[in-house]
Amino acid sequence: MLSNLYQRLRGLMVRKTELEEKEKGQGMVEYALILVLIAIVVIVILTVVGHQVNNIFSNISNTLGT
Repeated sequence: MLSNLYQRLRGLMVRKTELEEKEKGQGMVEYALILVLIAIVVIVILTVVGHQVNNIFSNISNTLGT
């Protein structure tokens, strides 16, 4: 009787641990997706504004050089 109860409780603990590990993996995937989204936004912003920033630094460099 007690060994049966022990085995049931042990089985529940193993299942709980497996579920927690799956949830940790899911959380890491969500963080990775957020990082990819941030990287895409930064690339788009730099592509759109990059030439203007380059011109500003060129003007500053030319002004300091003279």
